Amino acid sequence: MAGTAVLGRLTWQIAQVADTRQETSRVRTIALDPPSWPGHRAGQHVDVRLTAEDGYQAQRSYSIASAPEQGLELTVERLDYGEVSPYLVDELRPGDGLELRGPIGGYFVWDADDPRPVFLVAGGSGVVPLMAMIRHRIAIDGAAPMRLLYSSRTIEDVIYRTELDKIAAEGTGVEIVHTLTRAQPDGWTGYSGRIDPELVREVAWPATDGAAVFVCGATSFVEAVADGLVGLGYDPRSVKTERYGGIGG
Repeated sequence: MAGTAVLGRLTWQIAQVADTRQETSRVRTIALDPPSWPGHRAGQHVDVRLTAEDGYQAQRSYSIASAPEQGLELTVERLDYGEVSPYLVDELRPGDGLELRGPIGGYFVWDADDPRPVFLVAGGSGVVPLMAMIRHRIAIDGAAPMRLLYSSRTIEDVIYRTELDKIAAEGTGVEIVHTLTRAQPDGWTGYSGRIDPELVREVAWPATDGAAVFVCGATSFVEAVADGLVGLGYDPRSVKTERYGGIGG
């Protein structure tokens, strides 16, 4: 039975695009309605495949943005020279079909029955799988304290900005901490500059609290954050990382 389930998850299928919404000028969320969906865990991803008229295929992996309670949504950042992301962000429309398989992954996942504090650290579009965790925590009214440290270039580049502001204001048990690396608007009260060991020290829970940590972003970002956490005394086994980059989107 287990083998059958694995094969089922990895079978390609055509999911219909139910809706789309613009998150930033370069980022779009796509709600999908696959004919067969076994459910997913917060932090998993899917593979997406595009096939050209001449038969050429391009395949990329995208994190699932939605909580397990919310169906299937992907949030995609357009990379200017990418083969897949420009189509997903600029061309895909409700009613179109999109070939995908999944869910995939069992390492970079968070389940709400884990009572430990959760420290999430995101750079840019690395917030996507972490947002699935935040939404999952809120959907089931979880008890684990959760904190997101999110690095963006500018305020306009903050993905899910309205939703994150609402979460921060509602006292859901999820703290949202922003830092802007390139420009800050007038009256900005968050942090400025890149995430460094000093900022990690200020925002993270003490290592003695035994927090579960999830870090997602570009490779250099992830390595710097992970090294900073280990330097603070975090057990490397508690720091789970996921990185993007290296292959055009």
